[in-house]
Amino acid sequence: MSTCAVTGASGHLGRLVVEELLARGVAAADVVAIVRTPDKVADLAERGVRVRTADYSSPETLSAAVRGADVLLLVSGNEVGQRVPQHTAVVEAAKAEGVGRVVYTSVLRATETDLALAPEHAATEEVLRASGVPFTLLRNGWYTENYTDRLEQYLATGEIVGAAGTGRIAAATRQDYAEAAVAVLTGEGHENAVYELGGTPFTLADLARVITEVTGTEVVHRDLTAEDLTQELVAAGLDEDTAGFVVSLDVSTAGGALDTDSDDLATLIGRPPTSLVDAVRAARA
Repeated sequence: MSTCAVTGASGHLGRLVVEELLARGVAAADVVAIVRTPDKVADLAERGVRVRTADYSSPETLSAAVRGADVLLLVSGNEVGQRVPQHTAVVEAAKAEGVGRVVYTSVLRATETDLALAPEHAATEEVLRASGVPFTLLRNGWYTENYTDRLEQYLATGEIVGAAGTGRIAAATRQDYAEAAVAVLTGEGHENAVYELGGTPFTLADLARVITEVTGTEVVHRDLTAEDLTQELVAAGLDEDTAGFVVSLDVSTAGGALDTDSDDLATLIGRPPTSLVDAVRAARA
């Protein structure tokens, strides 16, 4: 069996990928969990997973972390503005250590979208292409948890506030994306492939309706102009730069940046992506 290494293995997505690898019968000894804080995955170590310590911002830690890996999942970092040099360091370490393939979690239509988060992903994709290391690009859409994790807030306020209009959001759960990652980590024929991944699209109004139906508590969608939303966010305590960034995501959503009609996700995981209703039910439970 090939050795699969996963960066960010203590995070929301990376942890699910490791668990899914084990659930699919990959031997624990063939799984490498790369983390900054080993204590967070002590239970994985107890199950036989090889835990290695590394930090995207400390290139000297990366070679030893990826050594011996046949395939590496590079889960994108969460430090906006720092990700290109961080990801580049991982790719360089993978190349130096002879990693057979790098799988990278990118974003929908990374090279075409106006989404503010996309340029760092597009730059990372270019680094991978230029490296000569075989790769697979998982262009993940939004996580459904971006919304369901805020369920209690929506229920408390009775509203979902945004400036996304009727923009469709082809979100899927982290578990869906984790299963897709495992499919390409363990499967054949994914070299230099690009997958646009997303679930069944919904609008924020749809989200409000589903939350109302599932919980029995009325939640409505209150759509604002970008200017009005910026003012509300600043009044709530966000600095202007952060508020502007958040609003830009909604504006891009209104323009279709988070929508896709690709069926790549369903094809990779062998089932329909988790429905919005089921995701809200799970969050409520």
